[in-house]
Amino acid sequence: MGAGHHHDHGHGAGGGEGARRRLSLTLALVATYMVAEVVGGLMANSLALLADAGHMLSDAAALALALFAIWFARRPATSRHTYGYYRAEILAALVNAGSCIAISIFIFVEAFGRFLSPQPVEGSIMMGVSMGGLAVNLVSLWLLHGGREQSLNVRGAWLHVVSDTLGSVQAIAAGALILAFGWWWADPLASVLIGVLIVYSSWSLMRESVAVLMEGAPPNLDVDDVRNRLMQVPGVQDVCDLHVWTITSGLVALSAHVVAERPSFDVLHDLRHELKDRFGIHHTTIQFDPPGEADHEHAPRI
Repeated sequence: MGAGHHHDHGHGAGGGEGARRRLSLTLALVATYMVAEVVGGLMANSLALLADAGHMLSDAAALALALFAIWFARRPATSRHTYGYYRAEILAALVNAGSCIAISIFIFVEAFGRFLSPQPVEGSIMMGVSMGGLAVNLVSLWLLHGGREQSLNVRGAWLHVVSDTLGSVQAIAAGALILAFGWWWADPLASVLIGVLIVYSSWSLMRESVAVLMEGAPPNLDVDDVRNRLMQVPGVQDVCDLHVWTITSGLVALSAHVVAERPSFDVLHDLRHELKDRFGIHHTTIQFDPPGEADHEHAPRI
């Protein structure tokens, strides 16, 4: 019996219409207040505010890229791109993570210069603008919260806003220290802490994006457990050449060679049922091999 295919492209697929709405509203908020932070940072001579504005710029770019990726991922599959363009979401998440880390490096360099030569900062302006930024970020987090578990792309945008929210808190604290004690060094210190937060929040996103592009198994899935469960299906003698990978967020694919006593559509149904109900894998390709002729040559060593 040949290969059994079961493909359901409705899972994941870049986040869907709900993700698009959340990202659009958040982009409008972030882009508007980014201008206010740039103006406030220049007026207050605050590196922390300018760093936060730079982070908001990366937020806006990340959100715009995420929206583009959702639109692009909806393009239908072609004879050359048989999976469609779902991976556009993962590429966008990778670019978002990389841009965040690059901005952090720039912040560190600028902060080092200010530590060597402290500059006066208007603490009251810094605090006022930072408090407004905090409010915008909290609203943005609320908007993105519902879609962050369904889409790596939305999660990337959410992580941008999380670190930006913490950055606003640090800028508020630095403004209070400057107002109360005249500690101008609090401004570059806050900017360094913002940069550290950006790197921390971006690293896991970059790691996950690379893992998807490298065809790694989903981190929450034990491939050995998948193999053992398939082996327990009545009539199955062996499972080999088992591959599990992520196409895009929420869309996991599996292929396997199965040796069965009597290959049939009933056995195929039971295998698909096990994969779908126990592991949430809907996109499967299963090939039946005669006993003694299973393809172990390319079976992964796990």
